[in-house]
Amino acid sequence: MGERKRVTASKKVWTTLITNTNYVSGLLTLDSSLKKHGSKYPLVALYTDAFPAEGHAALEARGIPKQRIEYLLPKAGKDYSNDPRFYDCWSKLTPFSLVEYERVVQLDSDMLVLRNMDELMDMELDPPSLEGKGKKVFAAGHACVCNPLKKPHYPKDWIQENCAFTSQHDTPEIAQTTGADPSVGPLGFMNGGLQVVNPSTAVYNQIVAHMEADAVNMDFADQSLLSDLYKGRWVPLPYIYNALKTLRWEDVHRPIWRDDRVKNVHYILAPKPWDEMDGEGRFIGTDPSHRWWVDANNERLVLEKEKGVKVDGF
Repeated sequence: MGERKRVTASKKVWTTLITNTNYVSGLLTLDSSLKKHGSKYPLVALYTDAFPAEGHAALEARGIPKQRIEYLLPKAGKDYSNDPRFYDCWSKLTPFSLVEYERVVQLDSDMLVLRNMDELMDMELDPPSLEGKGKKVFAAGHACVCNPLKKPHYPKDWIQENCAFTSQHDTPEIAQTTGADPSVGPLGFMNGGLQVVNPSTAVYNQIVAHMEADAVNMDFADQSLLSDLYKGRWVPLPYIYNALKTLRWEDVHRPIWRDDRVKNVHYILAPKPWDEMDGEGRFIGTDPSHRWWVDANNERLVLEKEKGVKVDGF
């Protein structure tokens, strides 16, 4: 893989995948929230060829750097008709290949930063020279395997007793600063929404080879792949960096959730916060965490108007 030119002067970047306009308002508000909380590092939008002209125009109007990537898809993959979003998720493995950067922190576009988390850019991980053979290949938060919506196509062992977060219910203060040991629960499964990566050609080649060899058995695309290939060799982050909105729900992991400690909320599953606004931008949903996003989005729109950014519907 040849050396590619960085699209920003920074050697450390946040990245987010964008393939369609459904998530553009999410991306713009994510970028705005990173800036609001004083991040020193830029957000780079990783776009595929399917991303349309109006999406590019929205990024350019706000000065958000963007970089084209190939759409990653295994030759023989699993049928994700129950969850079509997983077809796009393979491309979230691309940051491992971005060797033009020293550190990449991949974020999902349905996230909202509530506090500065630049420390992720400096946390210790294996250097690329270890070629994926070390104990700290990447860092991520755990997946919640409680299946609170009781989706019938999810694995039968995705139950609360097997969830890493459940193991922290009796130690909520520790949960704010320390990720659960992946060996505590029998699954040791990570969530792909936030990944801290030292890009490495060797590691990326391992990932692609594993994808091509076994994708048909991977229920959750990129998450299944990384959890399997690097089992016990990734660094678990505390939930505050990838605070899945469902953790806050009463019967899920409310015992560990602290509104004043969360740094980054992840709006997994439907509906998304932007689906719960009326024509005037007012919040019409019921999940309080969705209101945080709507308020941040409206704040972004006010700032953009002051800067003369044309209203474009995002």
